[in-house]
Amino acid sequence: MSVATATVSPTEPGPVLGVVGWSGSGKTSLLEQLIGRLAGQGMRVNVVKHSHHDIELEPPRKDSARLRMAGAAEVMIASPYRVAILHELRGAAEPALAEHLARLAPADLTLVEGYKWERFPKLEVYRPAVGKPALYPDDADIVAVVSDAPRPEGLDRLAWLDLNDPDGVLAWLSQWMRERAKVPAGVAVKSGYASMGE
Repeated sequence: MSVATATVSPTEPGPVLGVVGWSGSGKTSLLEQLIGRLAGQGMRVNVVKHSHHDIELEPPRKDSARLRMAGAAEVMIASPYRVAILHELRGAAEPALAEHLARLAPADLTLVEGYKWERFPKLEVYRPAVGKPALYPDDADIVAVVSDAPRPEGLDRLAWLDLNDPDGVLAWLSQWMRERAKVPAGVAVKSGYASMGE
């Protein structure tokens, strides 16, 4: 399945889609498959992953960690292979998703794992075997569910996709991307779901 050729705007990100679900539902595995296929087709895909844990990206005795712990507001680690920016909050409130999106380079698509409390279009990964309730009944921003269970009777407001059919999920994603107008990340998230073209 081929995704339509996309053009990256130098000033605006492409569509933003959340991927939400309980721990163990298969979010990361699905994201790996989708990102691999999209990147293989030449698309630029960004990812924002939320964590509830303290993030340690470097060993405590490395120079970058020592400088960060000494009080640097931000530390950039740059090499011929990758660049990372560590921004210390030091007790400040966690930034909203819109602030993180604004820091990313433009892309054809930005996938967001987590941030289920924010208002923007989301895809839920739902597996009944995890033993947790589905999120879509209480979140009108979920536009599709990827599941290993059959679609419930009478559920027509959102797409229901087979977790074991990545080609089908990719086909849905391709259609969803074609239907979305590119909007600035701050507008997309701060203004809520309506600004995403719904």
